[in-house]
Amino acid sequence: MYLTRMFLNPARRGTRQLLSSPQRMHAAVLGSFPPDSEVETGGGRVLWRVDADPRAHTLLYISSPARPDLTAVVEQAGWPVSESTWQTATLDRLLDRLAVGQQWRFRLTANPVHNVAIPGQRGKRLGHVTVDQQEQWLTDRSSGWGFTTTSADVTSRRRLSFARRTDGTERTVTVSVATFDGALEVTDVDALKHSLGHGLGRAKAYGCGLLTLAPP
Repeated sequence: MYLTRMFLNPARRGTRQLLSSPQRMHAAVLGSFPPDSEVETGGGRVLWRVDADPRAHTLLYISSPARPDLTAVVEQAGWPVSESTWQTATLDRLLDRLAVGQQWRFRLTANPVHNVAIPGQRGKRLGHVTVDQQEQWLTDRSSGWGFTTTSADVTSRRRLSFARRTDGTERTVTVSVATFDGALEVTDVDALKHSLGHGLGRAKAYGCGLLTLAPP
């Protein structure tokens, strides 16, 4: 697995277009892999996330089984003349050193949802709307994902609404998104490796599910 980071240029029209539509960003990310690339394997799939760092930079992160070539994304939304356009590093060393009891800082952008029963109809999936609900959603599921949270704060919340065209029909998609920052303790190495590779929760095509770790 690989983790790639690219700085997005907020002054570019292409950047604004990508940021306004997770579907466009997803297409741009997938377009950075040649046709013969493995975008989903037993070890993981393509995941992506957009972050804003404390210096007001906007960054695109991509986790993937193969190395991406972001030349087209740079031309649309980056700094094409820069010598350092994106950086890719292998995650093998991180995955090999994971052990039960380790402490890590983490960041996760996710789509916290719950199912609502409707009498006589199929249940409906709705997004959690309060901070308490979103934090509880993460706490309740973390053990199945290979860790427990020792601290977890919702540092960003937003509601994404964008048009999606399928089978010639356009419909509006709405996704409730929360970004969590905190600390975790590893409880199950294999489950955590699966979580890192395959993502957490739903709406993975829309920039959700990518869990990243950093030393405490």
